[in-house]
Amino acid sequence: MHAIKYNKCEKCSMAGTYYENTNGSPHYFCEHHKTEQSIKVLNLPHQSTFQKLLPLIAMIGVITILTIVSMYLKQDYSFMTGMMYMMSYFFLVFGLFKLPNLSAFADAYMTYDILAKKSRTYALLYPFIEIGLGVLYFFVIGGIYRDVFTFIIMSIGTIGVWKALQNKDEIPCACLGTVFSVPMTKVTLFENLFMALMALYMVITTLSMGHMAM
Repeated sequence: MHAIKYNKCEKCSMAGTYYENTNGSPHYFCEHHKTEQSIKVLNLPHQSTFQKLLPLIAMIGVITILTIVSMYLKQDYSFMTGMMYMMSYFFLVFGLFKLPNLSAFADAYMTYDILAKKSRTYALLYPFIEIGLGVLYFFVIGGIYRDVFTFIIMSIGTIGVWKALQNKDEIPCACLGTVFSVPMTKVTLFENLFMALMALYMVITTLSMGHMAM
């Protein structure tokens, strides 16, 4: 049996479960971007939660492998070094995946991030902020200022994801841009919270050492 083909939402990367016929041309939208005129598409292929999250899980696996390899090459297996590489690759990989269709990423990100909802400019700049942080962590630049900034933006992201999950909104997770269709789940919440806590740990460690590393 052949898999049933379906279109992606025109506003994001989620499955186009609704469509509108405009001047003879069908336009597909997801649950979040549908309008009152949208019609439900029937017989969409079923995917388990694991299948939907597989791209995200794969990226986390790649980041973990890159971190281990980098620590091996540097011959430094300290916890702090591991966090530096982990955060560096996280921001670089996730930031780069958002760039292929920046406008579509911004549309998806604005559906749940509390700052992006108020500023599309922030949504468009966010991937570049992530890439910049990735570079800072890789070369160990910025010290406590970098970590405080990371903690703030990741905390803001965590709040947005938490609110979306509390409201049970069926919206796409923009963590991998629109390259992959990944739904918003508790995995996204954990991902943001984990990064925020790592940045906070670095801040506390630096303060406990009695100096601000630059």
